Amino acid sequence: MKIKRILWPTDFSKNAQCALPYVQSLTEKYQTEVHVLYVIEDIAHHESWYGEFQKNHVDKLMQWAKESATKRLSQICEKYLKGCPLYIQHIAIGDPAKEILELADKENIDMIVMATRGIKGHFKFGGVIEKVVKNASIPVVTIPCEPGG
Repeated sequence: MKIKRILWPTDFSKNAQCALPYVQSLTEKYQTEVHVLYVIEDIAHHESWYGEFQKNHVDKLMQWAKESATKRLSQICEKYLKGCPLYIQHIAIGDPAKEILELADKENIDMIVMATRGIKGHFKFGGVIEKVVKNASIPVVTIPCEPGG
């Protein structure tokens, strides 16, 4: 099996970082591209919390989220993925599982690497990872993460 492209979705949590050593190892071994994805939740489609938000307010919130995510992705890529032959940052807006699967198809990803939630004695898969594992057409490597990251 040739691995040319790995997708590592992150939500910037400590749990998501548990997958990084595996991503780094696979990258070194196979000299792969690493696609790093952060998905912004689309707040425009939620019920209003405390009244209605005007469109320009939602747009400002989404723009701030995108700028913040871009900065964080750059920091992660520079700090942890320097040894990658190529890393590519992606930011999407929508349902995380759906966006992960769509990006995997669009970019011809060979493998998805994700960390589990790591809650001892409970279900270790969250809704996103479960949907990805059940619906992916490529291998999904799940990395168990100890409680607390």
